Amino acid sequence: MTDRQAAGNALWAAYEYLAMLVGLSALALLCLAWLPFALLLDPLLPRRIGQPFGRAMISAGFRAFLHLLSRLCACRFDLAALDALRGEGALILAANHPSLLDAVLVVSRLPNAVCVMKATLMDNILFGAAARLARYICNSPPLEMVLGAREELRAGAHLLIFPEGTRTTHFPLEACSPSTALIAGRSGVAVQTLLIEFSTPYLGKVWPLFRRPQLPLHCRIRLGRRFPPTTDIDAFTRELESYFRRELSAGANPNSPAPHAA
Repeated sequence: MTDRQAAGNALWAAYEYLAMLVGLSALALLCLAWLPFALLLDPLLPRRIGQPFGRAMISAGFRAFLHLLSRLCACRFDLAALDALRGEGALILAANHPSLLDAVLVVSRLPNAVCVMKATLMDNILFGAAARLARYICNSPPLEMVLGAREELRAGAHLLIFPEGTRTTHFPLEACSPSTALIAGRSGVAVQTLLIEFSTPYLGKVWPLFRRPQLPLHCRIRLGRRFPPTTDIDAFTRELESYFRRELSAGANPNSPAPHAA
């Protein structure tokens, strides 16, 4: 390697670190900027006003965040497939979960999406107030989660759920929980699969938060198969997991972790 190449690599590494700091800081600042308004509006606005307003603001904030990543941080997002779902009625959106950015990507294009969130995130200082205003659903206890999801679907929402329950560690997919099947069976709503693909597992379980990204970062979301609801929970869960594994393993899987120097 020549001195010029070494210098170029060092400059690019510095840019990747800077892009990481810009991206993480921008998301934190967006959340903090909305925090006092969400705290104030949650008890003041009736649900019929606060819920759609809260979801619209989250969606707009995420769109602005992704636009910044595209312009300044060498990130490329192919999310156009999601636009076909915007005018549809109630759907359960079941997606694989390679990165912390997954919900951000989906919600940025679907303003009536409601997320099923971990209980710890509902009390998080950055996300909790906004999630409560938007009436996102806590994943614990399970029965309340299923009933809350059914209520949102009856109101015509898009319910975003990650059947793995956590970010993927063993690619292409972790074992799927029966939650998606339970919600589909109780609500009678179809399950639309979303296939999320990253060029690297950035912000996944195998990628520490402050490890610099490998840029340019490419992400694509594809619409997968749509499953009709069923009451056979075990069979549905097995079929859903098998489908994800087959689709995500086809060809060279961009989600597969690759060694990369920090």
